[in-house]
Amino acid sequence: MEQATSLSLLETEVAIKFIKDTFERELAKSLNLTRVSAPLFVYPESGLNDNLNGYERAVRFDVLTLGKEVEIVQSLAKWKRMALAKYGFAMGSGLYTDMNAIRRDETLDALHSVYVDQWDWEKIISENDRKYSYLKKTVRQIYKSLYKLSLAVAKKYPYLKTDLPKDITFVSTKELERLYPDKNRKQRENAITKKYGAVFIYQIGWPLSDGQSHDGRSADYDDWKLNGDILLWYDKLSLALEISSMGIRVDAKSLIKQLNHKKEYNKINNPYCQDVINNRLPLTIGGGIGQSRLCMFFLKKSHIGEVQSSVWDEQSVNSLAEQGIRLL
Repeated sequence: MEQATSLSLLETEVAIKFIKDTFERELAKSLNLTRVSAPLFVYPESGLNDNLNGYERAVRFDVLTLGKEVEIVQSLAKWKRMALAKYGFAMGSGLYTDMNAIRRDETLDALHSVYVDQWDWEKIISENDRKYSYLKKTVRQIYKSLYKLSLAVAKKYPYLKTDLPKDITFVSTKELERLYPDKNRKQRENAITKKYGAVFIYQIGWPLSDGQSHDGRSADYDDWKLNGDILLWYDKLSLALEISSMGIRVDAKSLIKQLNHKKEYNKINNPYCQDVINNRLPLTIGGGIGQSRLCMFFLKKSHIGEVQSSVWDEQSVNSLAEQGIRLL
């Protein structure tokens, strides 16, 4: 058994808090963000909930006093943009919050849980900032916070030292396709991330040469030409671990174009889309950063259930226990 697994359940909880507190401070400082509270559920008709890839079912329930149904959020991508306007944030500043969600249709495995916890952040930008160079600058700021976290964890827990590269490598989905034409999407991600250690794969959403996108993206928040994922190579499981999905958000032009592409023009009249089209919302950049994924990576855990409390089938729990993997 590796020394990293010597952390008891209680020690693991203490380490989780250390990682979350440390990274949260670094992220807020780096991107000029203020912590705010966020909703756990929203009205379906508001258009604020994220439909992710379009097939995941949001959890709904009725509120007795209101006589209406609400949905547990699947992400806060749209709500954050409205909150920036509502709260009166200034240009170049933004917010971050804890986002907790339920993904009832998730396929459960070592990386995926029904319970999702992440930092959601959003920042106001100018029209001139809606370009790749600004996206790249922001990714580097986030990665710098990750790198500082790795040093802090290594100082407190020397046996959990992680050798992250000092800088992150950038590659577009089309470049990735050209580099590895005979590999599938996940194999491409693994190959490039293993080579460089930390990678930002950008321009996710528009079709590649086979007519399919690199990965699914909602049409109504990220601009598919100005978005991407932060991946870290995870030796423990020999795979590319997605830590963050982020991007510069849609303006009126890109929103309409992307809705048309996905044949989702029926969304155009919901309040959120109308606010984007009529320029009632600020231009923004934002994303989500997985809290459990981050803790899993830096604590060198084999299963996400080691860093979060969720539900698993009994057979998996027993099988993991036989391997010395204790779930919270």
